[in-house]
Amino acid sequence: MNFAKQDVTFTSEGLNCKGWLYLPGGDESGKNPAIVMAHGFNAVKEMHLKSFAEKFAEEGFVVLVFDYRFIGESEGQPRQHVIPAEHHKDYRNAISWISNHDQVDANRIGIWGTGYSGAHVLHLAAIDSRVKAVVAQTPVVNGLKSARRLMRNDVFQGFVQNLSAYRLARYMGAEHQYVPVVAPEGDVSALPIPDAFDWFTETGNTVAPNWENRVTLESMEALLEYSPDSTIERISPTPLLMLVAESDQLATADFSIEAFHKAHEPKKLIILPGGHYSAYTDPGLSAFLPPQVEWFKEYLL
Repeated sequence: MNFAKQDVTFTSEGLNCKGWLYLPGGDESGKNPAIVMAHGFNAVKEMHLKSFAEKFAEEGFVVLVFDYRFIGESEGQPRQHVIPAEHHKDYRNAISWISNHDQVDANRIGIWGTGYSGAHVLHLAAIDSRVKAVVAQTPVVNGLKSARRLMRNDVFQGFVQNLSAYRLARYMGAEHQYVPVVAPEGDVSALPIPDAFDWFTETGNTVAPNWENRVTLESMEALLEYSPDSTIERISPTPLLMLVAESDQLATADFSIEAFHKAHEPKKLIILPGGHYSAYTDPGLSAFLPPQVEWFKEYLL
């Protein structure tokens, strides 16, 4: 194991974000490229992100993996508040923190995301010039399109009406309301597909006991407003690697491919077998991870 791992804390918007810092072996006086990573929709860092971080560290990268505010080990109220704009702030503060590390070359920083954070890194690469390479794994490129595909039209319209009523209730002082992230088929949830229920249930029970199966209703409203595909053409000249799962039911391949074609060079698209959660463990991990390593090595090392 040619790296060291530390528990670290950095501040974001006045609150503490908890993370893991991986330092590659070798000359500690040198400056290394760095990769900043966070998980997808309501997921915590314990949900298999170490498989990616360890490999990146073995290849010579300093790696920061963190939990957003309101999630996992990080601070913030209300809990399980999954708001893209707040996640963007956390990513950018994480970049600032890692840029100041004495083993990091601030001019060679990449960002990595998966699912919802795959969307975040698309957005950030388009607006933050400190980002020198980006990997977006199974990104959710348009929340509204994805929600419409997951719900019948009448269900979707009722969902929007409920969100409007909830916004008024919140204005009048009501408490935050929550919806389960996953639930058995037929029950209401934020991610209403069997793959999501199976993956979150399994990983929550086995590797991430601190994961909570709920998100605020504001999180769902924010999902409908989120469209990183609208700015993807601004990523260039930052090198973009997008990995798509051909049977993905959440971040469907057609939406991702359509968004990818809007981006300018340098870019690369890889389409692999499997569903939205296939990349985290083998056999999917062995297919998804190697091209990511090579992308970061090409553009950061």
